[in-house]
Parts: sequence; structure tokens; C-alpha cells
Amino acid sequence: MTHRTVRLHVNGREYERTVEVRKTLADLLREDLDLTGTHLGCEHGVCGACTVLLDGAPARACLMLAVQADGARLLTVEGLADGERLHPLQEAFWTHHGLQCGYCTPGILLTAKAFLDEHPRPTRAEIREMLAGNPSVAAPAISSSSMRS
Repeated sequence: MTHRTVRLHVNGREYERTVEVRKTLADLLREDLDLTGTHLGCEHGVCGACTVLLDGAPARACLMLAVQADGARLLTVEGLADGERLHPLQEAFWTHHGLQCGYCTPGILLTAKAFLDEHPRPTRAEIREMLAGNPSVAAPAISSSSMRS
């Protein structure tokens, strides 16, 4: 096997690991860094459970090789909270019972964070479109509860 050293900035910490060139970013996060909040669902990039923020933009970690992220800044769901204080999105999911089974929640949270960073006052249609990228049983419930006034 061919190996390569990758350097990543993940959730505010610097990491350097030597990995097989065929190892996915999801596997590096889960197996080598013990950041298991990045879930593997379909492993085809469709479900969004593996979504992380790569330099601020949502990326499917199951489709990306770890070596492609060399030098990148990553945010996983473990990095959303500020110590014991939940991120406002995590608080909203908790308050509005948007967790359902929770498997796809990390990907939805990170997708929503990136979206809200760019669209701080989205319309209902924009919220629905954003959630469409993470097909889940929870997405309709989140969409409805967050739009009730």
C-alpha cells in the first residue's frame, strides 16, 4: 500500500497522520482521530450523514479521500459546541425535538450551519431546499417545527 502524511486542522486542533492513499476522510476522522460523530450511511454521498465542513463548506467525507483534505480546516459535529455549551443549532434541535433517531443529525447540523453562515435570514423555501440535501425521516419534522411561528 502507498501511504502519505496528511496535516489537518480539525475542530481547532492540528493533526498529522500517515494514511493509506485510498482511505476516506470519513474513515480518517472516525478511525484515526476518534471523531465518530461523522456517520457513514449510504457511502455514496446521497444521505449526507457524513457531512463535515471543509474550509467552511459542506463536504461529504465518505466521497473524499483523506489525502485530498491535506492542509484543510475541518469542522465536525464534535466541534460545534463550545465546551459544555451547545451551538444554537444543537439547542434548537433539542428544543424542537428535531433529533428523531439522530443518525443523520450531525450532517444536517453542519449543513445548516454553513447555510446559515451565508443566509442568516433564510426564507422557508430556502430552508426546504437546504434540507433536501440530507434526505432523512427527520428533515420534514425539522422543517415544519422550525417554520411555525
